[in-house]
Amino acid sequence: MSQPLSPAAQAVLNALLEAKFGKGAVELGFPVMSVILGRELAAALRALADQVVPANGSRKNNEIRAEILAIAAELEGG
Repeated sequence: MSQPLSPAAQAVLNALLEAKFGKGAVELGFPVMSVILGRELAAALRALADQVVPANGSRKNNEIRAEILAIAAELEGG
């Protein structure tokens, strides 16, 4: 992950850092954490998409699913 994350992907990473290391973790940056935790977060988001907004849903559900999967891809570095 050499490029800066989008606001959506950064919010997901920040939530994990805060939950795992406390409120100060986001301010400290932990730039390597996106590399270390990106794949795990991506897997969790893909599972979320499968469970909450399965494929072949309504147009709105497909849009939501696509947004979740885009964040997952970004966190994974793709």
